[in-house]
Amino acid sequence: MPAKAKEKTGKKLVIVESPAKSKSIAKYLGEGFEVDASVGHIRDLPQPSELPAELKKTSLGKFAVDIDNDFEPYYVVYPDKKKRVAELKAKLKDADALYLATDADREGEAIAWHLLQVLKPKVPVYRMAFTEITQEGINRAMENIRELDTDLVDAQETRRVLDRLYGYEISPVLWRKVARGLSAGRVQSVATRLVVERERERMAFRSASYWDLTGTFSTANGETFGAKLASVDGARVATGRDFSDRGELKSPKSGAVAHLDEAKASELAAGLADVDFAVTNVDEKPYTRRPAAPFTTSTLQQEASRKLRWSSKSTMQVAQRLYENGYITYMRTDSVFLSNEAVNAARKQAAELYGTESVPEKPRVYKAKSGSAQEAHEAIRPAGDSFRRPATVRAQLSADEFRLYELIWKRTVASQMSDAKGFTATIKLAGTATTGQVAEFSASGTVITFRGFMAAYEEGRDAAREAEAAEAAEEARLPQLKVSDPLAGTGVEAIGHTTTPPARYTEASIVAELEAREIGRPSTFAPTISTIMDRGYVTKRGGALVPSWIAFSVVRLLEEHFAKYVDYDFTARLEDDLDEIAHGQRGRSAWLKDFYFGSEESGEPGLQSVVENLGDIDARAINSIEIAPGIVLRVGKFGPYLEKPLPADAPEGTEPQRANVPEDLAPDELTAEKAIELMENQGPSERVLGVDPETGRTIVAKDGRYGAYVTEVIVEPTEEELAALPVEYYKNGKPKPPKKPTKAKPRTGSLFKSMTVETVTLEDALKLISLPRVLGADAEGEEITVQNGRFGPYLKKGSDSRSIGSEEEIFTITLEQALEIYSTPKVRGARAAVPPLAEFGPDPVSEKNIVVKEGRFGAYITDGITNITIPRDTTLEELTRERAIELLADKRAKGPVKRKTATTTTAKKAPAKKAPAKKAAAAKTSK
Repeated sequence: MPAKAKEKTGKKLVIVESPAKSKSIAKYLGEGFEVDASVGHIRDLPQPSELPAELKKTSLGKFAVDIDNDFEPYYVVYPDKKKRVAELKAKLKDADALYLATDADREGEAIAWHLLQVLKPKVPVYRMAFTEITQEGINRAMENIRELDTDLVDAQETRRVLDRLYGYEISPVLWRKVARGLSAGRVQSVATRLVVERERERMAFRSASYWDLTGTFSTANGETFGAKLASVDGARVATGRDFSDRGELKSPKSGAVAHLDEAKASELAAGLADVDFAVTNVDEKPYTRRPAAPFTTSTLQQEASRKLRWSSKSTMQVAQRLYENGYITYMRTDSVFLSNEAVNAARKQAAELYGTESVPEKPRVYKAKSGSAQEAHEAIRPAGDSFRRPATVRAQLSADEFRLYELIWKRTVASQMSDAKGFTATIKLAGTATTGQVAEFSASGTVITFRGFMAAYEEGRDAAREAEAAEAAEEARLPQLKVSDPLAGTGVEAIGHTTTPPARYTEASIVAELEAREIGRPSTFAPTISTIMDRGYVTKRGGALVPSWIAFSVVRLLEEHFAKYVDYDFTARLEDDLDEIAHGQRGRSAWLKDFYFGSEESGEPGLQSVVENLGDIDARAINSIEIAPGIVLRVGKFGPYLEKPLPADAPEGTEPQRANVPEDLAPDELTAEKAIELMENQGPSERVLGVDPETGRTIVAKDGRYGAYVTEVIVEPTEEELAALPVEYYKNGKPKPPKKPTKAKPRTGSLFKSMTVETVTLEDALKLISLPRVLGADAEGEEITVQNGRFGPYLKKGSDSRSIGSEEEIFTITLEQALEIYSTPKVRGARAAVPPLAEFGPDPVSEKNIVVKEGRFGAYITDGITNITIPRDTTLEELTRERAIELLADKRAKGPVKRKTATTTTAKKAPAKKAPAKKAAAAKTSK
């Protein structure tokens, strides 16, 4: 009997990435549609160690990618997504159609493809994509149903496999030669190199001093203005840009340059004290300034960093929420294009708010600088065919969401407004000093006569050399003057200047640099910055990105042995190649084969060959940087330190002089002078205190990475002592090989704050290494001890710890005093008396007060029930109530940390197939 046909239910299942997005879309689709979320990717490449045993020795074993069979990935459903997949399968059984409505970029296309492979639908499948979650956006998406774009899927999969090959081949080299736990990445390593190169420039920089004059000048009718010395006897006065980073005056491209020192400048100022001046030239030029293009992902991150002081990660998190709730268009894009509807909406609002004269006759059309810009095909703008003004949505948004929405709204509206107009005037005036020198001064000012787009928005600027001078000239109105008009000079004085090193990258400027070099894509900038900070390669000092010394070692190794793979142009070409795969112009398998095994056509070696033929790498040299003659910085297991290498004739066993490098000292601050100072002020790194009378072991005091401490020296047994050990035999009578005795762990103890390596005594040391000290037992027989810890001295009874007053009390406190302390109720966290770092009021879920406290692993947010460490890329100053609530909510949603890894099921990628389409799709290039 034939199987009964499935009854039509009329239901259509729509799957998106996030629950927030699903709720927004459901409002617009209406009856007959059920919207659910995959909650991001549902599967990925496993760790090779998680592969089934029978696959570990195959060509899949090294990367979970079959390098011998077209680089086919071996995918595993995430353990925490199995329940989600089961729920989606159950809903699919009751549906007549499946709509895959994930994001419109490569990542979204890949999520849709993975859903298709895992769910194995037996109903028609449609791909629906939109750039805004509004009624108009959903309607347009339903009218433009398409096939799944397997070229985009291939591009994303190629990128994923590429990153696995890159990281898994190069990272182990870093582990062996620099330190365990490090990682290399296609974009992260290049970004780290940029930060390190900038710090190298700062370290090599030598400042130069130069002087000039400023003065106040008045006209015959009493109008005054300021001017700056421009030339002396026809020679242009040197400014900061005339000096190289080595502090040397550059050869002028044309004309002579006068370098004034303090003596010359002061003499000239004195000679101009009472002389007459006259106007020598007046020049006026029209001023026009055009509005900036609408936001792309990178420009949004840059502007939020400048104007809101946000990290790239925070910006994208807030933008994600605005998009998912229907307030802005898709936020991962490198396009500056605006739809006709958006252009009309922007022009209409500009005219309503700023007058019809603020809108040009024709709409403005912007083109992206990068030829590959295409990700989501429209710029970031307010959602809808008519924009909601910020004031109308303020009540619906959190404070952070409102600030970002307002920024996006202003930029979008301003992008369709008229140019700002005005004029720039430059006046030159001269006088002859009593020394006979002719001094010419210059004054400039820009006057805005029509603000145009500036009435709505002005783009922020990064700090740069002499930026203040350029900005000071704007909006400065000069008096009406003509050539030969007399002027009186007052307050002419000499001003000294010093050149400054290149500014460190900020999050805004490094995003701009990566974009300018076409390294990475919009979706990668924020994760890349987070990764290099999480890995310890970069830290933030204020807004600046400062590399660690370990980053110097990593970059040096990569530059010397993997030069191609951290080359800026090579990395940009990889992005171009991925674009070609996304456009169906190149096959993924052939490209990956060339990358990994090498190209037969060009003879270029692949990554595998490069790694296999590295030769010897001198780890000591990689981790060493000469700071001053005879002083080398070394990156060691426990951090950086300075060392004076031993002379060739030093007696055997002589230890070189060393000094620790303060953790808060930036690389460019470790000058030769500072290194010498650290070495000279460094006490003895080790001092023998004597012999423990009970054990006969030598007791020494040492200066370690985390402070001074004392320890006992346990001498290794000699060969004679090992030979004298009893011999064990197998059952057959043959002797067993001698066992290496278990290495005894020496007793150690940190010095008290009142002690130093130079002053600690043997008696003190023996007390310190004897800790913890047993005081006795309570009435129930539970032992009470006293000891020193990272946060000070404390008592311990089972799992109950109580702080005590001072370190000296460790050796004087009695059992009775300890019992008295334990008889009082414990205040949660003995440090509770310390006021919180910040307070944000009650949490909407727990209704408990949200505070920020200093914890063992840094500052953390808590409502007394849920704790979450503040992310590395968020400073306490940047933290808002809304962000704190969000972080606590995310932590609650994740639930308790699972200690046990669940068994995973796997699914090998099936050959790519296209989903049935509601409308015919254009034929694709065969691969």
